[in-house]
Amino acid sequence: MERPQWSLSDFEIGKFIGEGKFGKVYLAREKQSGYVVALKVIFKKKLEKYRFHSHLRREIEIQRGLDHPNVLRLFAWFHDADRVVLVLEYAARGELYKLLRSIGRFSERTAATYAASLAGALAYCHKKQVIHRDIKPENLLLDIEGRLKIADFGWAVQSNAKRHTLCGTIDYLAPEMVEKKAHGYAVDNWTLGILCYEFLYGSPPFEAAEQNDTLMRIVKVDLMFPLTPYVSADAKDLICKLLVKDSSKRISLDDILKHPWIIKNADPSGSISPSERS
Repeated sequence: MERPQWSLSDFEIGKFIGEGKFGKVYLAREKQSGYVVALKVIFKKKLEKYRFHSHLRREIEIQRGLDHPNVLRLFAWFHDADRVVLVLEYAARGELYKLLRSIGRFSERTAATYAASLAGALAYCHKKQVIHRDIKPENLLLDIEGRLKIADFGWAVQSNAKRHTLCGTIDYLAPEMVEKKAHGYAVDNWTLGILCYEFLYGSPPFEAAEQNDTLMRIVKVDLMFPLTPYVSADAKDLICKLLVKDSSKRISLDDILKHPWIIKNADPSGSISPSERS
């Protein structure tokens, strides 16, 4: 889908499918090829208001350089006087967040399949020197085959150096970010541990009524497992190996893929049909 200059007139705009802080997302069809995409329409006035120009530029640069089956493709981008438009792969089944909220929790097979997909995609990103820093269910989409796609690289950075910026969403912050210490790739491994827990129990492990209490629980790694018959010892073992305060001691992404829980439960195809989720 490369061409020198795109414009909105190259697309048939379909239904509205989502909304972000800076604009709206629409289903669209590229007129010449008939290819179905998602158009993320971002309003320049909002970017100016929140001073997010450099963020968007970085997001575009990072996402355009990524090509992995579990990373949402950014095919192209263009702009006019009022808007910046991103031409994105269309993930027909939408946000993982909505699915998890509607079902409550996932089966071990579904949770392990999504965890393995995420570990593989993050390993690819890390090899490209990209740290995502904001992995959460709202930023994970599902395609028509039920395959997981990492989306929204707004907080991502491409760097070998340690970072200090506090960013992301409270429940998913790693302890080193809460304590405003330098952080690196291992923040994504921590978040994968949070997600494994949330996939299996329906809520993140350090959730509390007050934000400060959540932050305190994260720093202490105040990890508790509800007594339930449906989460195996292997699953808890992997979560404990990811949610480690010392970032250098967290299990590596490659070792996650060799972990007994993943080997026993994850579907190698990476796709989950609606009937298999819960």
